[in-house]
Amino acid sequence: MARKPPDPPPAEDPDDAALFRDAIGPVRELPAPPLPPSKPRPRPTPRMAARDEAEAVSEFRRAMTADALEAGDALSYRRDTVAPRTLQRLRRGEFAAQEELDLHWADAKTAEAMLREFLVHARQHGLGCVRIIHGKGLNSDSKTPMLKNLVDRMLRHRSEVVAFASAPANQGGTGAVLVLLAQKR
Repeated sequence: MARKPPDPPPAEDPDDAALFRDAIGPVRELPAPPLPPSKPRPRPTPRMAARDEAEAVSEFRRAMTADALEAGDALSYRRDTVAPRTLQRLRRGEFAAQEELDLHWADAKTAEAMLREFLVHARQHGLGCVRIIHGKGLNSDSKTPMLKNLVDRMLRHRSEVVAFASAPANQGGTGAVLVLLAQKR
């Protein structure tokens, strides 16, 4: 039997990409994508503001210690509405303290909170005279009686305080202060 002749070699298939380009027609090239953003620059350091802040803190500390009370200094203050004679009587201990607050060994933050709470409590209960023991500051690291100065500053700014003076020697001397409070309205 005769053999069948081999199939003719297949015709070359046209390039698929060329067929696609012929089918869609002319195209325009897309622009190149933008480059990714670069690493952001660091924020500028506010050196002048930091220096000004440091100077302000330093000046504040200097001002606080410039008129600071020493260990043996006596506290004394009265509002204009209080007679000078009343302050003299307070210094001599003629007013009986109805309550007492001892701030020994408290740090400044704790002492401030305790003093605020104590004065609010005294005002709410209608107390007229209280004693605050702040100590003489002889064991203070800074050689300035921190609690004594804190008590002095705070009492001067409290509206319920009308006068205060260091206690007589038999009630604590310069390590304690007697405080007259305004009458509860």
